[in-house]
Amino acid sequence: MRILLVEPENNAAAYLRKGLIESGFAVDVARHATDALDLAGQTNYDLLVCDGAIRPTGFPPLRGAARQTPVLFLGLRDKPPFAFSDLLTGVRSMLHWGPGAVDEILKIDDLQIDLVRHRAIRAGNRLDLTPKEYLLLSLLMRKSGEVLSRALIADQVWDINFESNTNFVDVHIRRLRSKVDDPFPKKLIHTVRGTGYVLEDRS
Repeated sequence: MRILLVEPENNAAAYLRKGLIESGFAVDVARHATDALDLAGQTNYDLLVCDGAIRPTGFPPLRGAARQTPVLFLGLRDKPPFAFSDLLTGVRSMLHWGPGAVDEILKIDDLQIDLVRHRAIRAGNRLDLTPKEYLLLSLLMRKSGEVLSRALIADQVWDINFESNTNFVDVHIRRLRSKVDDPFPKKLIHTVRGTGYVLEDRS
């Protein structure tokens, strides 16, 4: 699930972006409504999270470009700081009930992830994943059947530019496989030589 965060203050944007990424979302940041408009014209977002101090009048064209993506406005700056847990509850609620609501549970064969409870289960067994492993698995499952390049994985999960002379992504895929695939007879994470990785049921 991809979120566009519209926040003019650098520290606040960094804090919110980090928290949302650690909660399993892919996040892009825009400083102003005009920047958000440009990004929304290039990418389909599931939700816009916007600083409440930005004038809502700037959003009719943004909502049009974002194909009626729901907008969650944060509290105004003259109000006491909100708890991140409250923001996360609002985000998940809008994604579940709002226009274009996304599924709470993704399932491939006997593997499933619960996006609300933030957990992964295979064959009835809960998987002990780190936050990054969970984010990597959720990316692979959301794009099930689609081959993802190492560069795309590095960008979406770690927000870094992948260098082809490193095996950074491969190492993390191996660690994820050790928990998701190795204990089970059917393998779901597959390598596509020279391209990247795909999660799919090939039975």
